[in-house]
Amino acid sequence: MGPIRTFPARAPMLRALLLLHPWRPLGVRGCTSHGTSGGREIQVRALAGPDQGITEILMNRPRARNALGNVFVSELQEALARLREDQQVRVLLFRSSVKGVFCAGADLKEREQMSAAEVGAFVQRLRGLMSEIAAFPAPTIAAMDGFALGGGLELALACDLRVAASTAVMGLIETTRGLLPGAGGTQRLPRCLGVALAKELIFTGRRLTGVEAHALGLVNHAVDQNEEGNAAYHQARALAQEILPQAPIAVRLGKVAIDRGMENIPTQDRLEGMAAFREKRPPKFIGK
Repeated sequence: MGPIRTFPARAPMLRALLLLHPWRPLGVRGCTSHGTSGGREIQVRALAGPDQGITEILMNRPRARNALGNVFVSELQEALARLREDQQVRVLLFRSSVKGVFCAGADLKEREQMSAAEVGAFVQRLRGLMSEIAAFPAPTIAAMDGFALGGGLELALACDLRVAASTAVMGLIETTRGLLPGAGGTQRLPRCLGVALAKELIFTGRRLTGVEAHALGLVNHAVDQNEEGNAAYHQARALAQEILPQAPIAVRLGKVAIDRGMENIPTQDRLEGMAAFREKRPPKFIGK
């Protein structure tokens, strides 16, 4: 295993992005494929070797099944702010260290202790978080190896691509609790599945397996779960590896073009790609 890269040391970010054994602090690159159950609620890892350019956000709040609490959301926002400025991030992958769970949704125990005004402010924060994920400049992939319910599915919907284990369970189940999806699911699910089907799933609060979600087009891939419980992660990582060889700036601009309907934008990598094709040689992309 090679070294793992970290970002420049800054006290607030070190608190948010601290990695504990067996990971070393970010600042070095490494390529281990498993996480830990201790440490911060959000951990960040940049991969090395053939995976260089893939960065992982590991959700690590086992006692609350990765529920979206105040600390969890704050650490995730800080991580995204840092990674957004890192040009070496070519693909961002969201995964969980909690076996059988991707993200169980909003932390309702925390919410019970909030006033009405505090609840409103927190929901706004959740909406902002999902918008930050959706607007992240590099492609984002959600690896759902377990439950992705309510806000957990909204987080996955904010990603560009979704991979699920066959045994994963997902749904916008808020209506079964007297609530409505408040973090963007009512907007992103219809764009993914169409308005009528999205309404049906939201009105009923129905839960889908990974296989059912794939049949509907909610996830890009559904894979049989393995004994380690991380089959979706491995498939998501393979998908990220497929994206890596492409020109980074072209991939980023391509994402903007898909999201906003923009036309192709001239770049140095675009010219290099055409020249390489014409000269029958591998392209040498520089990310400009």
